[in-house]
Amino acid sequence: MRFMVIVKSNEDAEAGRGPSAELLEEMAKFNEELVKAGVLLAGEGLAPSSEGARVVFSGTEEPKVVDGPFTETKELVGGFWILQCRDREECVEWIKRMPNPGGEAGEVEIRRVAEASDFENMTPEVEALEGELRAKSAGQA
Repeated sequence: MRFMVIVKSNEDAEAGRGPSAELLEEMAKFNEELVKAGVLLAGEGLAPSSEGARVVFSGTEEPKVVDGPFTETKELVGGFWILQCRDREECVEWIKRMPNPGGEAGEVEIRRVAEASDFENMTPEVEALEGELRAKSAGQA
């Protein structure tokens, strides 16, 4: 099973103040453990929302673009991992080990990545096309 681990942003990150050297070092070690265990598929930190945009769909008008920054810092994604784990509990155990050298309060969300079999209206043709596209985007086809 694949899981998206969503790390919430904070005021420092939104202000463009990157992580401390200590946190970067600890995160590199943690990422190395994830790689050695074979569970890390992807992971990145994100730039502040001031560099981002949202596209808002109303359903009746043309999509509207809203430039960042966005106000609700605690609701913003600051970074992510995609982990391959046998179940949710294994993923939780990994994330409980995530470095937090400053002992700061925060929240990390774990969500299972939906598979084609999760969608009741998925036709075999669309499932095959999705598989082909995934392989092409990964450089496998």
